[in-house]
Amino acid sequence: MTSKWSSLVTEQSEKSLPDLSALDTLTALTLMNNRDKTVAEAVERALPEIAMAVDVIAEQMASGSRWFYIGTGTSGRLGVLDAAELPPTFNTDPTVVQAIIAGGPDAVFHAQEGLEDHPDQGMRDLKDAGACAGDVVVGITASGQTPYVLGALHWARQAGLVTIAISCNADPLVRQEANVTIVAETGTEILGGSTRLKAATAEKMVLNMLSTMVMVRLGKTYRNLMVDMRPTNHKLRHRAIRIVMDATHVNADEAQALLQSAQGETKVAIAAKILQCAPKEARRQLEAAGGILSRIGPQST
Repeated sequence: MTSKWSSLVTEQSEKSLPDLSALDTLTALTLMNNRDKTVAEAVERALPEIAMAVDVIAEQMASGSRWFYIGTGTSGRLGVLDAAELPPTFNTDPTVVQAIIAGGPDAVFHAQEGLEDHPDQGMRDLKDAGACAGDVVVGITASGQTPYVLGALHWARQAGLVTIAISCNADPLVRQEANVTIVAETGTEILGGSTRLKAATAEKMVLNMLSTMVMVRLGKTYRNLMVDMRPTNHKLRHRAIRIVMDATHVNADEAQALLQSAQGETKVAIAAKILQCAPKEARRQLEAAGGILSRIGPQST
């Protein structure tokens, strides 16, 4: 795991940029915004690898495997954020998609950057989380050579897990340990080496794509609607009503009645309307279809 920090583009400063402290606020922000516009282009260039990762993860999860994010610092926090949002959005079991950050939960709020230098700790944390053969681990590292992530991916590959790496530098070391490597080359930062900026934005965009499209592939959506989301507060209950309305072309009162009869389960309410049956039968048919609404019929309401 030879260090190449001095050659990493994400660690270099761009001498041609004006001194931010010498600019008025609007000019400095405009400069920052213009540079941020290049992030989507960097992610676009990585779309083929992102697609490969989506298909691999979805295939493994469809067979009952779990999905682990692992990272340090900002990258680790982004993994925590993405994993935390999946249960309420797609009704996933919190144990199915997990995020591991160097330093544990405390590191989400208090930086513990020294921990990223220990590859053995990455391996131990992944093992302690119960990761095993067939599971998927996604290592997130802007530099592409964070020892903690490298150690985790190295152990995972040897143990028969599917390994995916996300990096923002060309030819990252993590490529050696990954079945699929996603490289979004974001270049230098407006503050030299501050990868919480463009690099982190690119990582967040990639994670959004991975988790959203994996859930689509697993049938967690229907007609681009979040039919598996949990209506656990006032706003989300109103969202569930709108989702049922959009999916079944009923009015608000009927949508609310369908949800009440389905005990608040959005997908069951939609299935009951599609099938013109009681929620119990709709639930049975959904289970037989693997929970995928598009597999039950008739498909017109």
